[in-house]
Amino acid sequence: MNILLSDNQLHLRFAPLTLTRPLAELRCGLFTNAERWKHLLPNAKIGYQTENYLQAKFKAIDGLWINAQIIPNPQLALAVQQLGPNEALAYKGIRLAQNGSGSNLLEYTASELLVLENRWDLFLKNDIVSRRDFELYTKAKKSQTLSASNLLIGAASELFISEGARIEGATLNTSTGPIYVGKNVEIMEGSMLRGPLAILDGAVIKMGAKIYGATTIGPECRIGGEVSNSIFQGHTNKGHDGFIGNALIGEWCNLGADTNCSNLKNNYGKVSTYSYETRAQVQTSELFMGLTMGDHSKTAINVQFNTASVVGVSSNILCSGFPEKVIGSFQWLSDGQKVLFELQKAKAAAAAMMARRNQEFTELDAQIFDHLANN
Repeated sequence: MNILLSDNQLHLRFAPLTLTRPLAELRCGLFTNAERWKHLLPNAKIGYQTENYLQAKFKAIDGLWINAQIIPNPQLALAVQQLGPNEALAYKGIRLAQNGSGSNLLEYTASELLVLENRWDLFLKNDIVSRRDFELYTKAKKSQTLSASNLLIGAASELFISEGARIEGATLNTSTGPIYVGKNVEIMEGSMLRGPLAILDGAVIKMGAKIYGATTIGPECRIGGEVSNSIFQGHTNKGHDGFIGNALIGEWCNLGADTNCSNLKNNYGKVSTYSYETRAQVQTSELFMGLTMGDHSKTAINVQFNTASVVGVSSNILCSGFPEKVIGSFQWLSDGQKVLFELQKAKAAAAAMMARRNQEFTELDAQIFDHLANN
């Protein structure tokens, strides 16, 4: 079975995270939606319908069309497999899946579905998605045993420790939600963790970290300080003290020591934030919203972000005090100065950071940078 995961023309609504990846590759809970479909349909081949400049890296295939803004579950996976020629599924006015022309529209009623409407839905829905993913993924799997040097508060059944993980001298609280620890994760002594929480393969939690749910820490991240209800896509460093909450951080980012990110206005008003879709500030109904940062962006020590700030791809924020709330891609900000981060230098920095984790900045990655720098 081939499935084609479509951005459904919502690419810019989830930017800057989707400037470098399709919607189906955004992390929420334990998985991206591409990973979630692969788990639900192990024999399926997956392709992507996304922006033209991303298609060389994230290839399309001929297959059953699926809306990537939907968080799939086993009931939806079954319904998708049962679609006949030219049949389509809809849910509350949203097209879910389509076989062929989709001219015969069927209403999906097998379960309630979670729909990602805006980028901030990723952290808003991370709690319920994490709980569902934990139940789905850990069922019939055996957890490793937690060392006696740790303190567990809550049910042991709500803690899953994968092979190769090392946890010593930490406090883990599953009474607030499940905690999933991926393969070869290291949780250092003094860490305090509250679920729901997913710490994915190869991540490191630094000494004394305070992490509140609902948080997802992607593969190979290095996380310290205080974190609340945030999602790190992967391979990102926040190794030192500093607060980040209700935040969405891309891959290959680095937050310098004591970088702090406000997530609440002083007047307790509803938050507005920048939209790449409208190219303007949009009013939300949310009280809490922190930083959104695209891939490969970095901060110096002691940087402070205002509530709901947005940073694009491969920007460097080096200024004291509060930088502007909207920072585009390939920007270099220091006190009193904003210049372009030269494209070749940006590529070299990305390649150097990735090489430290034995990853390659490929020609396809370079082509994505070229597009973003020139459009």
